[in-house]
Order: sequence, then structure tokens, then C-alpha cells
Amino acid sequence: MAELKVEHESHRMGMHTEQLAGRTQQVFFHPSEEENFTYPMAHEVDFNKRAEIDIADMDTTEANLKIRSLMKEGHGTIVVRNPQGKHGLGVGILNRLNLIFEGSLGYFGCGLIDGPNVRISGRVGWSCAENMMAGTVTIEKNAGSTFGAAIRGGDLVCKGDVGSRTGIDQKGGTIIVGGKTGAFSGFMMQRGRMVVLGDTSENLGDSMYDGTIYVGGKIKSLGVDAVEAEMTELDKKWLTAKLKIYDLETPNGVDNMTKIVSGKQLWNYDNLEPAEKKLVL
Repeated sequence: MAELKVEHESHRMGMHTEQLAGRTQQVFFHPSEEENFTYPMAHEVDFNKRAEIDIADMDTTEANLKIRSLMKEGHGTIVVRNPQGKHGLGVGILNRLNLIFEGSLGYFGCGLIDGPNVRISGRVGWSCAENMMAGTVTIEKNAGSTFGAAIRGGDLVCKGDVGSRTGIDQKGGTIIVGGKTGAFSGFMMQRGRMVVLGDTSENLGDSMYDGTIYVGGKIKSLGVDAVEAEMTELDKKWLTAKLKIYDLETPNGVDNMTKIVSGKQLWNYDNLEPAEKKLVL
């Protein structure tokens, strides 16, 4: 059996020698397990096979079923016109797919996805891409609160401003905000990376367990157990490469970004005495 080629750009950048604290969430696969790389219900699609649908007169259920029907027919690129801010569009897609929304989405858009590449030309409401596992979601305008809640993998990008609690309970992946983010962003963050090119509001990284937050603008205040750390050459290389993918730039260059990590004072919080808990908080 041929050996898997493991020399990727991430290896050359040193990402795999980086020591991350906490429990590992890496999962290693063997070539013989190829049948487990995709979901049993996933469809074979051709990205060159394109379909366009207008959902102005459809409700959310009809629109989502139509997207699935087109995937089943082998369409790998689907353009959705006139989403008109409907809630819950593009959710639960466990398939490789190019999905383009020409317009804005409402609440819980593109949640619970694993694999598709989504582009949204407008804005999105609360909880976009919550519990996302893999793939990419790019929003050209602004996003609401709880953007990327509990995200586990993939890249979630908003080129505008976002609301409060961005990346709440983030468990992996990368969240990139081209503008500002609201209060309590990174709250209870457990893993992954968050990049905010603009300013952040109050309590950034409050109660974060692990992970890294990079900020290009001003930080109004840090939350409990969030502390500033030194920017390394690895951080700068990773930021430069990642931002280039989405044609984004930080206002003052990656050298001048602020890095925030967990102070790890809450790791054994449950073992503290009540009086000690008051001191921490």
C-alpha cells in the first residue's frame, strides 16, 4: 500500500511542532479506513455541475430540501437567490459542496455543517455556523451575536463586524472577523484560534480554557483568566498565511497584533474552596 504524503504547508510552517496545552482532540486515520472519511449518506457531486434556485416563494424547509435534492442529482455548485433573511438555511449539510447565497440569512444559518464551502454575499443573523465541523463559511458583510458558537473545525470568516459572544464555547477551527466584535467574545473558549482585525468590546476571552485570540485593534477589557502573551514567529507566519487566503489585512500588520491566551487559573476551578473562588472572580 502506498504511503500517505505528510509534507504539507502546515508542516513547513512548524504548526505540528507547536505545543498546545490541554487534552488533545487530534484524530488519526489509517488509509485502510477510507470508507470512514465521508458520511454514508454523502452524495457524489461534480463541482462543475452548477444549479441556481430562487427561494423567494419557498419556506425554509422547502429551500433546504431543494438544496439536498440538487446534491443528490450530483450538483456540486449551488447558487441560492433571494434568501431574504430566512432562518435556518443551509443547515446540516454533511457533504462536499460549493454553496453560494446571494443575499442575507437570518438566525442559525449554515449550522451543523461538515464539509461544504459556503459564501454569503449579504449579512447573517445570530448563531451563524454554530457547531460547524469542517469546511468554510465566508460572509461578505456583518454578522449577529454568538457567531460560530461551539465551532469545532473549519474556517468561519466575517469580513464585517459581528455582535457579542463571538466564538462562545469554541472547540476548534478558526474564526476570523474583519471588523469589530462585541462583548464576551471567546467566552469559555476551549480550543482553536480567533482573529479579530478590528476592536473588541468588554470581557474578551472571559473564562477561556485554552485556544488563542489575536486582535489587530483595541481591546476594551479582558475577561476573567484571559491574559496577554508574546507573539511568536509562528504566530506571525500563521496569521499572514491565513489572512492571505481570504484577502484580508490587519490595520497595523501582524507584528503589532495582540495575542490573548488563558491564564489557566480556572483549570482546577471546581477544586477551589468557596473563599478561593471569590478571589479568582
